[in-house]
Amino acid sequence: MSYLEPTEFVSKMVDQGESKVYMSTKDTLIRAFMAGAILALAAVFAVTVATQTGSPLLGALLFPVGFIMLYLMKFDLLTGVFTLVPLALIDRRPGVTLGQLLRNWGLVFIGNFAGALSVAFMMSFILTYGYNTDGGAIAEKVSHIGESRTLGYMAHGVDGWFTIFIRGMLCNWMVSMGVVGAMISTSATGKMAAMWMPIMLFFFMGFEHSIVNMFLFPFSMIMGGNFTFMQYIVWNELPTVLGNLVGGFVLVGLPLYYTHVRTSPQRMLKENAAPQGTTDKASIRVGA
Repeated sequence: MSYLEPTEFVSKMVDQGESKVYMSTKDTLIRAFMAGAILALAAVFAVTVATQTGSPLLGALLFPVGFIMLYLMKFDLLTGVFTLVPLALIDRRPGVTLGQLLRNWGLVFIGNFAGALSVAFMMSFILTYGYNTDGGAIAEKVSHIGESRTLGYMAHGVDGWFTIFIRGMLCNWMVSMGVVGAMISTSATGKMAAMWMPIMLFFFMGFEHSIVNMFLFPFSMIMGGNFTFMQYIVWNELPTVLGNLVGGFVLVGLPLYYTHVRTSPQRMLKENAAPQGTTDKASIRVGA
């Protein structure tokens, strides 16, 4: 597949981070809403496949379809802007400030949540024929997920909170690798292939994705899940968002930026230093 060198695609990451800050409020909200809605539909699709086939692996294998659709349409997820926008700030791009970064994150959060919540209401309506039936096996499965991933973590106290935080961190490590992988390729086919594996991995491993959870947990509550909104926020959404932030920015964005944009000078070994008065770079051996 067509390929970009690391220095090229990391510079592209910084450019994209800058462009998010300059995007209008209307466009930011629309793109975030659509991203949240499409990812929610992908989650329903994956849960449906896993429930009806009895194969969680098959559901995870097909879940990346939604992620690829929203990426190719240039819609924005909170997990993606966690990785890209801070790079524009530390690169000191004109007009990019901490306030503008927080504005972008806030708008994308609102848009993602609204999109995921809309799908939660639509799916709950059609599965219950207008809230006249129990929703069947799929609703029961999602309700169970909602309870186990709030009350289940809460039962372990602080350790449970950090468990979900680390799961969120691992999740966006993989998701952001998918985003970065898509930037490496210049072909649509290459972008799809690069995104598929890390997205499948996070879904199958049960890592926590803040936007997927924006659908799963409200949907679970609508369908009668036995937990409160505050339990969902404190014992799932908050630690997941913070974990996603650390995973995307600290484990993907920063390492790539500091080794491919802010590259340190090459080492010069004494025994191979160029003779005084010469400037021939070929005589300098680069350290491993």
